[in-house]
Amino acid sequence: MQTHYDYIILGGGLSGLTLAYRMSQDSFFDTTSILIIDQSAKEENDRTWCFWESQPDIFEEVVSHRWPLIQFKSPVFSDEIAIQPYTYKKIEGAHFYAFAKAILQQHHHIHFLQESVVDTEEQKDKVIVTTENHAITASRVCTSFLNLQMLEKQSRHQYLKQHFIGWFIKTETPVFDPEVATFMDFTVPQKDNCRFMYVLPTSSTEALFEYTLFSKDLLDETEYETAIKEYLNNNGILQYSIEAKEQGDIPMSSYRFDKHNTSRIIHIGSAGGWTKASTGFTFKHTLKKTAQLVDFLKTGKDLRAFSKRTRFWWYDLLLVDVLYRKNHLGAPIFGAMFKNNPTDRIFRFLDDETTFKEELQIIWSLPKKEFIKAVFSRLFR
Repeated sequence: MQTHYDYIILGGGLSGLTLAYRMSQDSFFDTTSILIIDQSAKEENDRTWCFWESQPDIFEEVVSHRWPLIQFKSPVFSDEIAIQPYTYKKIEGAHFYAFAKAILQQHHHIHFLQESVVDTEEQKDKVIVTTENHAITASRVCTSFLNLQMLEKQSRHQYLKQHFIGWFIKTETPVFDPEVATFMDFTVPQKDNCRFMYVLPTSSTEALFEYTLFSKDLLDETEYETAIKEYLNNNGILQYSIEAKEQGDIPMSSYRFDKHNTSRIIHIGSAGGWTKASTGFTFKHTLKKTAQLVDFLKTGKDLRAFSKRTRFWWYDLLLVDVLYRKNHLGAPIFGAMFKNNPTDRIFRFLDDETTFKEELQIIWSLPKKEFIKAVFSRLFR
């Protein structure tokens, strides 16, 4: 294999493959060399991504299910909501990897290396990437490798986790409506946390049930699974088989991951702060950020100039601050948001696409006392 590339992408997951895919579709990069390094072959169905869209995007071909309706439940508001012009969509990890790699392998200037990365060192005119068997140089490196230690060691930005265990279950008789996704069900016991059930039915007899928390600490595995069992029992679902399980732990923080970027190395995906701090959603933000990054790479500018802090960063910061101090307020906060705002406004707000007037409408609809405290705490910190 060659020893120098124009671009090396570290990590062949969502952000790495999406970035490479966008580069493959842009003729500017046809004369460049691109290497994607990951220790995994990325063939397993290791995760599920869900997101809302009003128009099909680049990965529409691998969407495995679509829901035109969502259900929201909380002590202050519950409803089944038609979300047009949006559709809630699901993509399986294995389908995404296979689709992206099949496209990329058609381009002779894009290469893959399945090895562990040992070290990355930036020098004046290049970056040296050392793997278990090779030393390779690149003009630019885009890395999705997340170092959680740098997040855990700091105290300036609060750090919550979106953590969950999910069961893919199959029932003997039809019990689900495959047109309706349960977006958040806060009627489960909160136990002084922000806890909800997330339900994605894909047929009348198949659904994913995820017991999810936005909180500081993980639970014992048995606590997640006991909660799922109780939820199924309470909904009269008694006869079922568990077809598969999944679990996750997603960082929720407004920590400035981008401050670790250098002139030639940029962090992408969760490692670059692309996970929405207030919700843990990553897929849609990755689509937007990779499109912006491809345009930026074409300018040849210092990679430290890519990231820009927006007012939406501040909104996320304040919500995480509130939930960090008063984690039990998750249900009333999200309940008030869905009760007092149309769903399309909420979705655009979470996509960082609302006007300032709409943002004020959403902010004004929420419990105000704790957010005011969070603002003053930040101002006088």
